[in-house]
Amino acid sequence: MSDLSPQRAAVLEFLRERIAAGVPPSLAEIAAAFGFASRNAAQRHVQALVSAGLVELQAGQKRGLRLPGQGDRMAALPVLGRVAAGVPIGPDTGSDRVLWLDRSVFSLRPDYLLRVEGDSMIDDGILEGDLVGVHRSRDARDGQTVVARLDDAITIKRLEHRAGGVRLLPRNPAHAPIVIAADADFAIEGLYCGLVRQG
Repeated sequence: MSDLSPQRAAVLEFLRERIAAGVPPSLAEIAAAFGFASRNAAQRHVQALVSAGLVELQAGQKRGLRLPGQGDRMAALPVLGRVAAGVPIGPDTGSDRVLWLDRSVFSLRPDYLLRVEGDSMIDDGILEGDLVGVHRSRDARDGQTVVARLDDAITIKRLEHRAGGVRLLPRNPAHAPIVIAADADFAIEGLYCGLVRQG
């Protein structure tokens, strides 16, 4: 890196910080951060860093910058919407936002992220605003924390199998368990596998 100009070194440091935070910057954001007159100047810096092997560019991906070797341990996870930690909320179309996150953060390999709304899982350390990783699965064991769909609403709770049926248990005494009626439109969407809390 010693042969980089001070400005190019600053661009590299900016990219590293943003990529490490899971949000690779767009060319417009790089241009704005450094006061470049156009995205072309940002493109030239990025291309030079790619040529030097200091960053990698994934073809065909929006915000497709990553650090060398990152593909081995990092995962690009889409933020697909919201999940209720309280009363179930309706489905969310989500966004095109993708975060690059280290796979070691999660107990299982997540397929996507959902943003938590509500406080019913605070005793398990799942707080409002957290991004929870979800591993797609239709099956879950008793006691596992699951993302479930109930009558077109999505919620995150602990699963409890009983002789009389299924309950979804909150982890906050202020919230009551959700008893799943025998005729309810209910499905397990996935298993909770960890979270990311953004400052």
